[in-house]
Parts: sequence; structure tokens; C-alpha cells
Amino acid sequence: MRLAVIPARGGSKRIPRKNIRTFGGLPIIAWSIRAAIQSGCFDRIIVSTDDAEIAEAAKEYGAEAPFQRPGDLSDDHTGTVPVVAHA
Repeated sequence: MRLAVIPARGGSKRIPRKNIRTFGGLPIIAWSIRAAIQSGCFDRIIVSTDDAEIAEAAKEYGAEAPFQRPGDLSDDHTGTVPVVAHA
């Protein structure tokens, strides 16, 4: 199985709520999801997030958000590897 994991934290400090802010007519998270879908490379596309609103947007644009990422994997210092391993 080919799995895409898109990390999308809700607590951005520089641009608050950036993953659900509109850019070019879509929430920013939608662009990553669309690219993954259009690539045809993945069997499943999962968004790893700590934010319910981001999870809903992810589902709306065709990704799965089957869990809420825990707080210890959602801070400013957490790298991508632990987030992907959690997924």
C-alpha cells in the first residue's frame, strides 16, 4: 500500500490557522491533498493534524483524517519523522 501522510498542525505561530486559510480559492491544505490525488501515486492520503477544523477540511477535499494527533507531536519542535511514524 502506498500511503501519503500530510502533516498539518493547527498551532502555527507565524501564520495562525494557515492550513485552513484560503489561497487561490481553496484552503491551503486542499492544495496538498489535490496534488497527492492528482499524482495517482497513492492508495490512501492521510492528514495528520491536531485540529478538528483542519481534519474536516481534509475530508472535504478527499483525504482521510482518521485520528487526532496528540499534543506532544504537535508543538513547534516536533519533526516530521515522529509525525509520520505516529500515522
